[in-house]
This record gives sequence, structure tokens and C-alpha cells, in this order.
Amino acid sequence: MKRKLFLSLLAIILICIYWFFIRNKPHQDATKEQSISLQKHSEAFNKNINTVVEDYLTLKDAFVEADTIAIKNKAKILISSLNNIDTAELKKDTTALYETIMTSIMDVRSNAESILNQTDITEMRRDFSSLTEMMFPSFFNAIKYEGPTLYLQNCPMAFNDSEPANWISKSKEIINPYMGKKHPKYHSGMINCGEIKDTIKAK
Repeated sequence: MKRKLFLSLLAIILICIYWFFIRNKPHQDATKEQSISLQKHSEAFNKNINTVVEDYLTLKDAFVEADTIAIKNKAKILISSLNNIDTAELKKDTTALYETIMTSIMDVRSNAESILNQTDITEMRRDFSSLTEMMFPSFFNAIKYEGPTLYLQNCPMAFNDSEPANWISKSKEIINPYMGKKHPKYHSGMINCGEIKDTIKAK
């Protein structure tokens, strides 16, 4: 009798061990693996955004070179990239969020278009400064950026030796687009003037 009772208890213990520690383990691992790989946006959407970022960066480099022809060409390319963002999947979000994203894209595009209307490089740089302010934080926050780490950098004397302005870079190195290589006063002497103000990371 005691032997049967012992075997019954042992069977119950083994069943409990199987149920709680073995049977459930694959399910837990699968859930964990799924949550790690989950992305908010599609690869196609993120590719569109990364193209916008790269086109912004090439525009910034044109300001470093103080090449007004290249600046306008790069601004046109950036505008085209903004127009090519596939926003269809964003309609799955709330109406308010979708409208916020669309407004942010239009604000960035509007400042890029303003660059095309300028003839003076200082005014172009002011529009570039405004464009940057539209990019960060509004644009990156609205789209819930998922791309590579970027850096918000600042020049404390971008305009009139006293007005600060920001730009975005993919490198921690300071290469100042407001001073550039052909500044009328400093030439290339202030090209490394500035500091990192913030980091833009995937959400």
C-alpha cells in the first residue's frame, strides 16, 4: 500500500516538473525571441527615412564646402526623398499621430524648399538651421526613428559671431557647416568649432 502511494506521489511530482519547467519553456523562449525582433516600421519605410537622413547629411557637407550650387542640388535631392516617403503604413496609427507625422514632413520640406529661393549663403545657412530644428526633435520623434545613431551638434557663433545654430551628424567629430572652409572672416580656422548637444537614437 505504501509503495503504491509513494509511486503515485512520484508520478504527480514528475508531471508537475514536466508541466512547469519543460513544457512551458519553448513557449517562453519563442515569445522572447519574437519581442526582440519586433519593429514598428517596415524595412521599406526605414529605408525611406535613412535616405532622407543621408540626403540631409550630404546637404550639410555642401555647406561645409560653401558651394552654393551643390547646396541647391542637394536640397532638391532631399526634397525628392521627403516626397518619396511611403506613408501608407502610418495610416494604421491614430489620425492625430498620422497628421503629426505628415505636418513634420511638410515642415522639413518647406525649409529645404526655402534654401532654393536664396542667393546669399548666409540666408541659405539660416534656412538650413531652421530645417535642422524641424528634423530634431519633431521629425525624429514623430516617425519614431529606428535608424543608426546620430549626433545633434551646435555652433555657438553661427551667425554674427553670437547666434547659435544646430546641425546633425553621423560622426562625433565636429565639422561645422556654418563656419565651413571658406568663411569670409575665419576662412577654415573655425571649422572644428562646436560641441555635441544630444544623441539621436532608435526608439
